[in-house]
Amino acid sequence: MLRSLWSSASGMIAQQTHLDVVTHNLANVNTHGYKKRRADFEDLMYQIYREPGAPIEGGSVVPTGVQVGLGTKVAATPSFMVQGNFQITDGSLDWVIVEDNAFFQVNLGNGLIGYTRSGAWQLDDQGQIVNEDGYPIEPAITVDQEAQSIQLSPTGRVTIRTGDNMELQEVGQVELARFVNPTGLRALGDRVFVETPASGQPQTGNPGENGMPQVRQNVLEMSNVQVVEEMVEMIVAQRAYEANSKGVQTADDLLRIANGLKR
Repeated sequence: MLRSLWSSASGMIAQQTHLDVVTHNLANVNTHGYKKRRADFEDLMYQIYREPGAPIEGGSVVPTGVQVGLGTKVAATPSFMVQGNFQITDGSLDWVIVEDNAFFQVNLGNGLIGYTRSGAWQLDDQGQIVNEDGYPIEPAITVDQEAQSIQLSPTGRVTIRTGDNMELQEVGQVELARFVNPTGLRALGDRVFVETPASGQPQTGNPGENGMPQVRQNVLEMSNVQVVEEMVEMIVAQRAYEANSKGVQTADDLLRIANGLKR
């Protein structure tokens, strides 16, 4: 009975983490470029009371054995890099990657490069294109402070028009990065990821070249969280938590009965 108490408790702890993941997704339903996460579970170790396949009399073997599990735990919380819906904007620095297999790059300082799906860019006081947290796009792109307009081509070429000059002046080139295993990236928050041994090293290139997706201007990628799906997951987590708590109560009742036995 003590084993059932701990098994049920492990289920309650796992469902708490499940709910944490779901509520985090819901909290970021309007976060540009956010990628939803999911809680994956795995069973814990087993106590083997009778080994499957153990020989018995008559030259036969045990067909199934007796194996009792010890509960569950959260094994992983992978992110889903599926593309979110697009939102049309009037911002010339609102950019989007038209497919879901690449990232914008930002310079986090100290030689560290971050990767993001959010294309909500701005200009700092030096005319550098930076994200909303002030990290400059990588490679760096600086816009003349006298620029009248900024244009982005599908292949990532950034041009400006200054004054009465009708000719476009190129000021930079957007470079994208992709990974063999993007779910292995480490989330830093602020919609930024960094590479890990699990993600592999980034493969960089210009939009529209060597399999890289193109980019578009005046569009933002929204979160890929589906509210209805998350609400269903919340109900599932709640019911599973209740079921595990009932297991704790039942095991406690059995222990109380056992403790009340008289000789």
